Amino acid sequence: MGHPVERESGAAAGFELPPGQRLQRGWPVTHYGPVPKFRPERWEFRVFGATADGDKHTWNHEEFTALPYTTVVADLHCVTKFSMIGAEWGGVPARAILDLAPPALDVTHVMVWAEYGFSSNLRLADFASDRTIFATHKDGELLTAEHGFPVRLIVPHLYAWKGPKWVRGVEYMTADRRGFWEERGYHNIGDPWKEQRYSYQEQPGDGPEL
Repeated sequence: MGHPVERESGAAAGFELPPGQRLQRGWPVTHYGPVPKFRPERWEFRVFGATADGDKHTWNHEEFTALPYTTVVADLHCVTKFSMIGAEWGGVPARAILDLAPPALDVTHVMVWAEYGFSSNLRLADFASDRTIFATHKDGELLTAEHGFPVRLIVPHLYAWKGPKWVRGVEYMTADRRGFWEERGYHNIGDPWKEQRYSYQEQPGDGPEL
């Protein structure tokens, strides 16, 4: 577990933190529910929903780890107000998944699904960012189970809850709907630079139409 530390302002330290965030030394373990047991023989990553060809696309663990690998140096901003700066995330870029299993033309959002039915919704543009990555490594080391092994999603420009641990697939959607935490009072978009923490802060157009 890491320990929060108060330091000089972001500008003085050579970087900037989103409003309300504090610099974190180390990487706290934060998640809802138990840590799932990884069973490689049963593990499958799937893309489904409104795909361009109408089919479901799947990769077993060996196939997924053979997909194009890249690294992204990016911060992680947790809605609990800690920020971890300058981590190197390695894994499969979201763009590679979009190229291998293209969405239909009318797809506007995705739902990222993880173990135990956990879900997080994203606008397609956020998912398609060049910096969005299905991370398998941090700083050159495999993720630990507590931090999301074998795969967690990192969306650097959004709060960390928008990138679930233990990801198992992506659903393409032609309309938005809320994921697990979004249904429980968290902001539908989750931009840390706008401090979009909770649903009561949403403006017209931020969330799904009722």
